[in-house]
Amino acid sequence: MNYVDTHSHLYSQEFSEDIDRVILRAKEEKVTKIILPNIDVESIEPMLSLSKKDGCFFPTLGLHPTSVDSNYQTQLQTIKSYIDKIKIYAIGEIGIDLYWDKTYINEQIEAFETQVGWAIELNQPLIIHVRKGFEQTFSSLNKLKQTLKTKDKKFSGVFHCFSGDKNQAIKAIEMGFKIGVGGVVSFKNASLAQIVNDIDLKDILLETDAPYLSPIPFRGKRNESSYIPIIAQKIAEIKNIDIEQVAKITTQTAEEVFSLY
Repeated sequence: MNYVDTHSHLYSQEFSEDIDRVILRAKEEKVTKIILPNIDVESIEPMLSLSKKDGCFFPTLGLHPTSVDSNYQTQLQTIKSYIDKIKIYAIGEIGIDLYWDKTYINEQIEAFETQVGWAIELNQPLIIHVRKGFEQTFSSLNKLKQTLKTKDKKFSGVFHCFSGDKNQAIKAIEMGFKIGVGGVVSFKNASLAQIVNDIDLKDILLETDAPYLSPIPFRGKRNESSYIPIIAQKIAEIKNIDIEQVAKITTQTAEEVFSLY
């Protein structure tokens, strides 16, 4: 029984002191594959350095929406130059985030659409971050869908750390995406639990978003990939199935979406 953590920032400063122990704990908990999404130009080298450290890591590249500012085009050029020369497993973490600040909403949309265009061109899955921006995200995706080579072709990838409602989850799934489920599903009164109950297990991917959003009983503390089984257990309880089934199906889905072979 193995797991995939489809979203973890283990290259961040929070893990600089004990990354070897963090990796060991993940493997002890059968988390054998970990996707490392990039967020900006500054995080590229730390992410790539960690990805070379151990075969369990799979790097991705993208410009996070909260990293978009007036200089976003220069950042995109730098990120694209890396994409052109190294093997990655997705375009991400990209998206639209209007939760904290709407100053650069137009730039966020432009950066998002540019990077979705890269994914279409390179046949790469997407790791999409959305907070308070579902309307704009779906609008951009629908517009760009016209550029897919065949009309019946769908996008691939994940709406990471899903924060929308059931209808938005269904819409994302219908477009070809999976729903990223992390520690939030364990929080009391989390609406995500009902969404997990209502959608098919094959449409769910496990993630931590480490070092953020630790599941209960570690809420408020640093998150890490070894907590994936806690999230899997919560999903098993919600859906009234064995944790082995959650591990098997979500791992198969992750390997298919991100070509982790």
